Order: sequence, then C-alpha cells, then structure tokens
Amino acid sequence: MTYGEKERTKSPGAVLKEAGFDISVKCCSRPSCFDYAAKKNDNVLFLKFQLDLDNFSLCESLELKIISECIPAALLIIAEKTREKPLEDDTVYSRYDILSITPKTFENILIHKSYPLIQALPGGYYVDIDSEALRLKRQKLGLSVGEIADMIGVSRRTLYGYERGMTRASVTVAYNLIRTLGVPIAKPVDIFEKSRHQSKCLLVKAKLAITKNKLLQKILRKLARYHMTTVKKAPFDFIINVPEENVRIIGGIANKKELALERRVEEIVSVCRIIKAHPILVTNGRKPINKDISCIDSDEFSKIEVPEDLISKV
Repeated sequence: MTYGEKERTKSPGAVLKEAGFDISVKCCSRPSCFDYAAKKNDNVLFLKFQLDLDNFSLCESLELKIISECIPAALLIIAEKTREKPLEDDTVYSRYDILSITPKTFENILIHKSYPLIQALPGGYYVDIDSEALRLKRQKLGLSVGEIADMIGVSRRTLYGYERGMTRASVTVAYNLIRTLGVPIAKPVDIFEKSRHQSKCLLVKAKLAITKNKLLQKILRKLARYHMTTVKKAPFDFIINVPEENVRIIGGIANKKELALERRVEEIVSVCRIIKAHPILVTNGRKPINKDISCIDSDEFSKIEVPEDLISKV
C-alpha cells in the first residue's frame, strides 16, 4: 500500500503542514539522507521517508547524525515495512539508532497528540517506565519493592531497575504494573528528542573531510579555524558554524555540468529558511536564477584571506 491508500493515512508532508510545521521543499536534486527539514517552535526535524526501513543505509544514518550534530535536530524515518513485514502502528522502531515510525503513528502524534509507548527492540517489545510515578505510587500504597515485585512476577532487582530508570519493561510486565498500581506508569516515546550519538561520528567526519573536490579542499583549508563539516548525501556540501558570531552557513559548490543546479539551490535555500542559516554557493562563473543565495565565484573565493571575509559576504 502507498501512504495514501493505507486507511486514508495522510502523507507525512501533509501531516506536518496540518500540525503547523514550517517545511522545506523535498530534497531530491541528488541522493540525500533526508527528504525534508521541518520546524515548529523549538522542534526541528530532519525526516526521511522510506517505504522499506531496511533500505535506509548505514552511510545515510551516519551522515544524518553528522548533520544533526551541526544543526541540533531530531531525526526520524517514516517507513511502512521491514524485512517484508508491515511495521506496527503506535510502535517506535529503530534503524542504526534513528527512530522510525509508520505514517499512521506520525499522524497520531502530530495531529491527535497520541504518543506511542511501545518500542520494538532486539528481543521483543518494551516500554520505558516512569520511575518517579512508580516509586511514588508504591510508597502511597505502603508496599515494599519486594511485594510489588511478587505481585507482577519479577525480581526485586528488576523492580529496583524500573524505579531507578535503568531498565525497560516488557509490554506484559508494564501492563501488569499499570493494572496493579492503577496509574499510568509507561513513558511515551519522544520523537522530538535531539540526536545523542554525535561521538560515534568523528571517524566518519574525518573521512568526509578527505575530499577529491579541489575547491572544497581549498574551502576546508581557508576555514580551518571554524567548525566546518562536509557532507555528501544532502543538497548542500558543507556546514559552517561560527558560535561567537551566532552564524551558521550552509554551502553548496556548483558543478559546471550539473543539470539540476537550480533545483539544488532551491533546496539549499529552503532548508536554510527552516533552520535559520545563511545559504551560500561557490560557483565557477555560473550563477543560479535564485536571488536568495549568496554567490561567490571560485576565483573571488581564492582572494579570501581570513574567514571573516566570507562571513561578511553572507
């Protein structure tokens, strides 16, 4: 089934707009690790729509995490199946540590404010326990850890783990806890949680910095003192963060033979609008029609002596 055929589920793009998110154009001018950037209030999302979750590659996940390190954002994959089996609604999956949900679950969260409790993890389905709610209710009932553990069929050590937020519960145990205590103690999964896997991306960042593009090599040397990251699977080619100036630059490098340059520039400008960044295009004499992007000719770029010169141009 397609997004539109499955129980009248709306497309993720339509869901975002209905929920009041500002959304970029679809990033499809070249292979990209994300399809859309979206924002509402302080929630920034980079989303990838993948019919089969298994087709989302490790390379894509690593680049997406690198981007989220430079642009703090939640990462999400919207998918319908994995290993030829349909994904369950109201359940959160994971692919290379990036959360994934079905289109229906996405609609339930954004439109109906119904948040999933169940996570599909290796070994089965689990629930995060609200440790504070569990402890307070147990104490209010005047029951010991051992008594509650016996009532739901787990060890004292396991229940201690629940109360300290160190252990997830199986769906069956979570149900037994709720039934025994009479209060909701399952924590909803926050799909807007920012990525926390930056440290694993250092080696990938180092490999991406080794580029065959001579112009990009020159940019890397010129701007070595700034926080600059290169990417391959995105409409842009590099990200520069200048914390002391509170400036973020998203840059692309034009290729003479590039047929989809105008579309790619539109995507760069659109993403920059969402994340409040300055778009810039390093060209070789070929300037796009779009006037919302700052263009610097490659020869002009060669004259830049200090990074501040580039900042002044954007």
